[in-house]
Amino acid sequence: MDLLLIVSIGGSRVAFDAAMVESVIELDTLSPVPRAPKHLAGLSALRSRVLTVVDCKLALDLGKTDFTPGEIHEAAVVEVDGHHYALSVDTVEDVIEARGEPNAVRAAMGDGWERVAAGMVETDEGPILLVDIAKLIAGPQSNERAAA
Repeated sequence: MDLLLIVSIGGSRVAFDAAMVESVIELDTLSPVPRAPKHLAGLSALRSRVLTVVDCKLALDLGKTDFTPGEIHEAAVVEVDGHHYALSVDTVEDVIEARGEPNAVRAAMGDGWERVAAGMVETDEGPILLVDIAKLIAGPQSNERAAA
């Protein structure tokens, strides 16, 4: 791992492996998906591809993102197991270089963060939590579904 995409989710700065991120986009229109897990905010389109939008706050049990129509939300587009996802984040900050491989996390962070933590990575800006994107997409373990 060489580069990290730094994002903010629920007020916390964290990193995604930049090699897994296809692009960074602005979401403006979502189509709801009845009976989908609650952390899946809906569907959006990007250049003729359907994206499943993941509300990262809900996936981490940090509250819910307000997807009011007409408001713009930043997201990182990733592909996992042949499916495209838009990971809705508070902000996309920068791409920075990692100074090594992830190390074990040695602090309590809360259940949501601990579930998705891939380790701490050293950078020129200090250590930052690396998020396991597949675990973030999987969402909370409760498997609650949205209303029909």
